[in-house]
Amino acid sequence: MNPILKVERLSKHFLLHMRGVRVPSCDGVNLEVHSGRLTALTGPTGSGKSSVLKCIYRTYLPSAGQILFRNGNEDIVDMASASEHTVLELRRRDIAFVTQFLHCLPRKSALDVVAAPLYDQGVSQKRGRDCAAELLSRLSVPERLWDLPPATFSGGEKQRVNLARGLIARPRLLLLDEPTASLDPLTSERVVQLINHMKSEGMAMLAIFHHPELVAKLADNVIKLASPSDGNLAPEASL
Repeated sequence: MNPILKVERLSKHFLLHMRGVRVPSCDGVNLEVHSGRLTALTGPTGSGKSSVLKCIYRTYLPSAGQILFRNGNEDIVDMASASEHTVLELRRRDIAFVTQFLHCLPRKSALDVVAAPLYDQGVSQKRGRDCAAELLSRLSVPERLWDLPPATFSGGEKQRVNLARGLIARPRLLLLDEPTASLDPLTSERVVQLINHMKSEGMAMLAIFHHPELVAKLADNVIKLASPSDGNLAPEASL
């Protein structure tokens, strides 16, 4: 089966112009992600796990390598070099990213925050809110909070809203950065069940987990990243 995502020799570094050096984040990363399967990224702090996800989503522009995404038409798009328009279209239809932090407008209700990806696809507000309510209920977000802005929520509640927003449009590829970091054990188990359900429906996932037990429960494949060459700082002139 062809992968939905194939990353080849992906590298990312940051330039510190004032000091004339570059800081490596990830280097020479290779991985594949398949529909209906979860690939877990593991490795020590500083190995560039979050940078890999941000490069795939194009929050970061990669320094080198290819990020080959197979879209719904079976066309291959290199996210490393695709136009901004193409990237935004893929984010709207095919790729979602659940980060560790929820970013949203301060006065928007939780229902509308979760339903926003559906609104972007032309779904009505009623249908979007109904779908959002179903997901929030499955993730044990109290109904009394649904019409309130998530800025007032606890860290765990915000994380559940964030996860619901990532799942609601059934993306073909879901990127997850520590989706259970702020959750209690019972809610974490609900998230595990929901992720496994989405996998059974064919969703492809690439996720960062720090807890080995979550990797064991959810991962079909594990990629362990090493820290970039421990010179850490390299002269900019060597680029």
